[in-house]
Amino acid sequence: MTGPEPDGPGAPPERIDAPLVRAAFVLVLGTFMAILDTTIVSVGVPALSAEFGATPVEIQWVGTAYLLAVVTAVPASGWLVDRFGGRRTWIGAVLAFVAASALCGLAWSLPSLVAFRVLQGLAGGLLPPTGQAVLARLAGPRRIGRVISIVGVVPMLSPVLGPIAGGAILGVAAWPWLFYVNLPIGIAAALLALSLVPRGDAPARGASFDVRGALLLSPGLAVLVYGLTMVERGGVLPGVPIALVGVLLLVAFVRHGLRTTGTPLIDPRLVTRPPFGPAALTLAALGVALFGAVFLLPLYLQTAGGLDPWETGLLLAPQGAGALAGALLVNRLVDRLSPRLLVMTGIGLVALGTVAFTRLGQDPSDFVVAGSLLVRGVGGALIGAPVMALVYSTLAREVIPRAAGALNMLSTVGGSVGTALVAVVLQARLAALGPAGVAAAFGQAFWVVLAACLVALVAAVRLPPVRPGR
Repeated sequence: MTGPEPDGPGAPPERIDAPLVRAAFVLVLGTFMAILDTTIVSVGVPALSAEFGATPVEIQWVGTAYLLAVVTAVPASGWLVDRFGGRRTWIGAVLAFVAASALCGLAWSLPSLVAFRVLQGLAGGLLPPTGQAVLARLAGPRRIGRVISIVGVVPMLSPVLGPIAGGAILGVAAWPWLFYVNLPIGIAAALLALSLVPRGDAPARGASFDVRGALLLSPGLAVLVYGLTMVERGGVLPGVPIALVGVLLLVAFVRHGLRTTGTPLIDPRLVTRPPFGPAALTLAALGVALFGAVFLLPLYLQTAGGLDPWETGLLLAPQGAGALAGALLVNRLVDRLSPRLLVMTGIGLVALGTVAFTRLGQDPSDFVVAGSLLVRGVGGALIGAPVMALVYSTLAREVIPRAAGALNMLSTVGGSVGTALVAVVLQARLAALGPAGVAAAFGQAFWVVLAACLVALVAAVRLPPVRPGR
């Protein structure tokens, strides 16, 4: 026979068939449930505070405990996929998330709710990296870019849909339904996965668990994120030393990962394998930019703007619309244009859409805010798919689960760093400008978001101009 191999240079794009679409829909359903839960619950903080008679500082543990559990679980996702198989691990995580959600709704006190949120976070932290690993293996290198371009829009929709869904639930039901809403979604996703998601590769039952790495990496991430959340809430003095302890544990893990003769929980050498290093730095910097804005803008709209969660969600809706439009656009372009060009264009659009928010002190109109969010949504959608397609299409299949865990870990840490940075800048500017300068203080904090876009752009320049093997 003559002609190119199916995955070789010059080969036509492989068709995204119905079985792959169905599997992708199921996998993204679980991820959507976990990500949406975070923003839904944030809307219910006042109701939870009233229910348990807790102070704002105490009730914040409902969110903090979940986040700490997520970053603790993510590093183990690669080993779990290798050991038990991707589909089995994913279904187990979905069912565990459903069970933990039911327990959260049955919580009788704040400590019990926090404990159940930890369980929920441990399960929820496994869903995005495990789902990505399974999807990357099913799609293969020739289709992963187009598939990720569609399912990758889910994380961008949660900040928009979360406040709307949370406000709607609390408008007609009691606070436990903030958690019970996960039950039908999760059960349906698990049942559909049994019939629509292929089993994939056989588990590598001989793989050993990196105990020492787990004792360094997961606690290191949790301590780092905990320190950053303390900084975010104004506790700079205790927060910074705690975060530094987390950094030291992570440094110790890197040293262990480079020296171990076994398979580390996440291999630090991945960073030296192009294009993983530049891709990881791009996603981490974008995490700072995207999550920093997610923290600032709803807070500004509900404090300085006087909007309720429902109105805030509606004003943020153009970002979701932009993300959908961007996903459709990148689906057509990801296999035709340079991935570096797409990523740099996306970062440029995110930066352009941020400029108006640096001028909040001049009270931009709702039209300007909506238009800027639309541009940010389009830009964000142009970034994730090309980056992940580059990474997943150049790695061996057995490396993909651990690479997916590393990318999700860096994105989560980047988001935590971004939230802490903008919170510190916001607090400093609020103290300096006083009550009359609230809007201006928020605008000045958005300069951190623009700076993160610049760092992401510098990292993206190092991405290869074409996907290797094409």
